Amino acid sequence: MEFGNKREKGIFMVLCGASLWGASGVAVQYLFQYKLLDPTWLAGTRMLIAGFIMLVICSFSGEELMGPWRQPRYRKQLIVFGIFGMMATQYTYYLAINHGNAATATVLQYLMPVIVLLYSVWRARRSPSAIETVSVFLAMMGTYLLITKGRWDELAISPATAFWGVLSAFAMAFYTIQPGELLRRYSSSLVIGWSMVIGGGVLAVARQPWEFTGVWDWQTCLAMAAVIVFGTIIAFYTYLESTKYINPSEVGALASVEPLSSVVLSVALLKVDFGLPDWAGVACIMGTVLLLSRQK
Repeated sequence: MEFGNKREKGIFMVLCGASLWGASGVAVQYLFQYKLLDPTWLAGTRMLIAGFIMLVICSFSGEELMGPWRQPRYRKQLIVFGIFGMMATQYTYYLAINHGNAATATVLQYLMPVIVLLYSVWRARRSPSAIETVSVFLAMMGTYLLITKGRWDELAISPATAFWGVLSAFAMAFYTIQPGELLRRYSSSLVIGWSMVIGGGVLAVARQPWEFTGVWDWQTCLAMAAVIVFGTIIAFYTYLESTKYINPSEVGALASVEPLSSVVLSVALLKVDFGLPDWAGVACIMGTVLLLSRQK
């Protein structure tokens, strides 16, 4: 596919990555709900396998695999990103799915664009524009509708789902902002590969990959393959690569298509109950996407 400019390429990449993440979340819910897999095991094993695959691909492309480790500055950044970016984003998201469902967990994670936007405004020491203010309002309103389902006096989800979902939003905001310098020095695939190995290695200490619990059959294998290949390797590569072409606040906004894909697939495939207030919340979040994507 040809693109007229770098901006168009960045937009396509983030939309591709976010959509695959949404689909991956539904596959993860399937593995938790029907195959009884453990969240710590799945998150850690997924990252280790995908990370090693990415590093093998890098080696065949002629990249210097140990490059980031030879420079103290980049080594520190890579370790921080692997733990507080890659691992934290994945693990908190999986826990939110395990306590609730993929649709709710994904939408909660998309407080992230608001966090990234507010951080960008603070760092630039400027006031938010009118469009940014409206976008923040829409994102907050959409999230509120989705976690209350229109019942303004109570949450419609468990406290654990809300906690892990909001925490995943902060982790994903860090994931979007932090690796800028690393990506200017090394390829996205190399950064992703090492960060997944680091993050998966940390979780493997808590739950070893060979300590499997749950149902292992061909459906489990197929869902795992989809999560690792499409929802991890391709999704993370396209998402992180997009930050080279468009700014972090725009990446965060455009990535909000993930909740839409997750909701649609959850309703269609897993029969998750979604009423009018839920769809209104999705519409608000998509409004945020449309507004912020129009900014240059």
